[in-house]
Amino acid sequence: MHFNAYGGNAALLAAALANLDDGCDTHTVETLLAEHRVARPRLTGPQLQLLLAWRLRLWEAFAAPTRPEQVGAVNRLLTDAAARPYVSTHDGQPPHLHYADENADVVTRVRAATAAGLALVLTETDPCRLGQCSAPGCRAVFVDVSRNGRRAYCSRLCATRVHVSAHRDRKRRR
Repeated sequence: MHFNAYGGNAALLAAALANLDDGCDTHTVETLLAEHRVARPRLTGPQLQLLLAWRLRLWEAFAAPTRPEQVGAVNRLLTDAAARPYVSTHDGQPPHLHYADENADVVTRVRAATAAGLALVLTETDPCRLGQCSAPGCRAVFVDVSRNGRRAYCSRLCATRVHVSAHRDRKRRR
């Protein structure tokens, strides 16, 4: 599935942030931000804490049990991110949207981009593309970029675990 930069990369960043552990360090988050093409991803200790708090709110948007609750969660993220869209042409790139001033601090930019990314996935693709892993005990979330949009697990590992367990249960019942 093809996504634009905000709907795709920013939504993927939202999922990656939401899946971070409580105890992750500054280096881990900075590396994650750099992998998702966030400019100037350097974090202070207080900024790390703000992003770790934001990740919990992102997770709630993915894991909301109903579509209206998911929409409400994303709307609250948009409100709190105070995203202000504008067209940018920085670094010789063609005109594209930004949701926070490119000179804003990293927390402001990440919050605006991830909130907008989730909103764009909800409104411009299939809302079911935002999901939570179906494996028992797994709390990971994901953006389903598969062609058919039927992803149920966060990873092949979780899918394999569930399928092997079901296979063993069937064998035991015979």
